[in-house]
Amino acid sequence: MSTYGYIRVSSADQNEDRQLVAMRGLNVYGSRLFIDKQSGKSFDRPSYIKLVKKLKMGDLLYIKSIDRLGRNYEEIQNQWRKITKEIGADIAVIDMPLLDTRLHKDLMGTFIADLVLQVLSFVAQNERENIRQRQAEGIAAAKARGVRFGRPPKEPPRNFGELVARWERKQLSIEEILSLCNMKETTFYKRLGEYRLIQQIKRKPTS
Repeated sequence: MSTYGYIRVSSADQNEDRQLVAMRGLNVYGSRLFIDKQSGKSFDRPSYIKLVKKLKMGDLLYIKSIDRLGRNYEEIQNQWRKITKEIGADIAVIDMPLLDTRLHKDLMGTFIADLVLQVLSFVAQNERENIRQRQAEGIAAAKARGVRFGRPPKEPPRNFGELVARWERKQLSIEEILSLCNMKETTFYKRLGEYRLIQQIKRKPTS
């Protein structure tokens, strides 16, 4: 029997130290640790895939909490079933002692563990959806305040008006003016429209 640990953080800049400390306390380290720095919404993760291929009947897998395994309710259920039923390995969730398949081999114990798993899996997915909703609401509120997201707009060169005049007199081709402005064609026409609008406003007589 071999013992393994699985650690997951949602992105490369997040810290996995808390999970590492828990694993080391159980004497799980080195090549027996599989770490992914990736979102939990999908199980298509390099280290997790390697781990599942390595697991054999009678092996033991530790995870710190159920959301480290994943955040998709249905997929958590499927992966749990695959590891414990199809492969025949055990899973122990460190933060939830009830979710330790070594301790629940009788019918009632299995029923309780399955029930707890379903509840926690639902909570994990629900939290992910709440986070996504809060992010969407935050972005919408920021846009309403005038906050801009993404790359800053490409500013035209200082001699844009002169270049436009030469282009309009057919002294420059579209390819030449795009190169001189360092712009894509869609950006150029957008800036051209803004430039012409500003010129019209400047020429408009004031009352």
